[in-house]
Amino acid sequence: MDTKTSGQGAFHIASLDGFRAVAILIVFLSHAGLSHVVPGLFGVTVFFFLSGYLITTLLRMECEKHGRANLLQFFLRRTLRILPPFYLILGLIALLTACGVLQGGFQGQALTAQALFAANYWEIGGGVQPPGTEVLWSLAVEEHFYLVFPFFYLAMRRVLPERRHQFALLLTLCAAVLVWRMLLVHSFSGIDLQSGSAHHPRTCHATDTRLDGLLFGCALAVWGNPALDGTRIRRGHWLWLALPCCIAVLLATFVIRSVAFRETWRYTLQGLALMPVFIACIRHADAWPLRFLNWRWVRRMGVLSYAFYLTHSVLLEVMKHWLPASAILRGVAAFSLSLLASWMIHRWVEKPFLSLRRRLGSSTPPEAPRAF
Repeated sequence: MDTKTSGQGAFHIASLDGFRAVAILIVFLSHAGLSHVVPGLFGVTVFFFLSGYLITTLLRMECEKHGRANLLQFFLRRTLRILPPFYLILGLIALLTACGVLQGGFQGQALTAQALFAANYWEIGGGVQPPGTEVLWSLAVEEHFYLVFPFFYLAMRRVLPERRHQFALLLTLCAAVLVWRMLLVHSFSGIDLQSGSAHHPRTCHATDTRLDGLLFGCALAVWGNPALDGTRIRRGHWLWLALPCCIAVLLATFVIRSVAFRETWRYTLQGLALMPVFIACIRHADAWPLRFLNWRWVRRMGVLSYAFYLTHSVLLEVMKHWLPASAILRGVAAFSLSLLASWMIHRWVEKPFLSLRRRLGSSTPPEAPRAF
């Protein structure tokens, strides 16, 4: 396991950068026209799991070291990490739309909903998403989580000091989210189960129905955390029993075509299956099936993943009008431009704000809670 803790308290799990790269490639390929074979929503689920796991791990480490968590510093880190690139890209989208480069016309209400991280519920309510912003619903889910979970975690530690009890509570909440999705699908929402649609915004994009993707990661962070806790399970059992079985479960969630299943059980089974996968990838990243996660270029892609996520949808939309004849050429051009744009954003936006966060005295590493 390649986990680093510097003298300044920095904490970084190297293989998770590789996991981010895998997730962002899944998302890109799906949006580039391969959604019928590449499950783009699973890439988002991986990002959710990463966020829950890393945020809770850092909160746990801070509480165990200092007896408390500095929430002011927590929110400062999240603000300086997420908002500058986000508002830069959203402003660019508004400009391109107003100038007619992006089709659909300028939509002030929709962009306001995006800016306030209400894009997911705006869409659920029937609002139209501006071109290039279709992916930003997931950032709304994460922001809602960041605003609430630190307070919940500190209260949970006070009421349930035993970490295995915290684990049980978080899994119970995941089960409650599943029940809520089932009620929406089968009773309340009027979702057409015969339509064959890939997903429904009410169950796929709402914070209250996708929160379990984050909570499964939180549960792994509080008990059985592969970066902090020991294990009695042998290396071979993780790599050659648990990992293949969980990958088989994930594959099954992709091939089952029932809309009712995909709107309810799919996210729960994926969250459960990701727990052993993450354990293997963190604890045994040196094993040959997982070594690619630590390849330098793969990890570099993971470092750029947040900026890439923000930019790729916009550039794919632009390429539809500039290169309408060739889907392959559009994909290659959009990927190359997204990679360049994400490097520029990382170099001239993210890194300066990283330095600012360090100067402001963050007690835990800015880079560790990076989900994208």
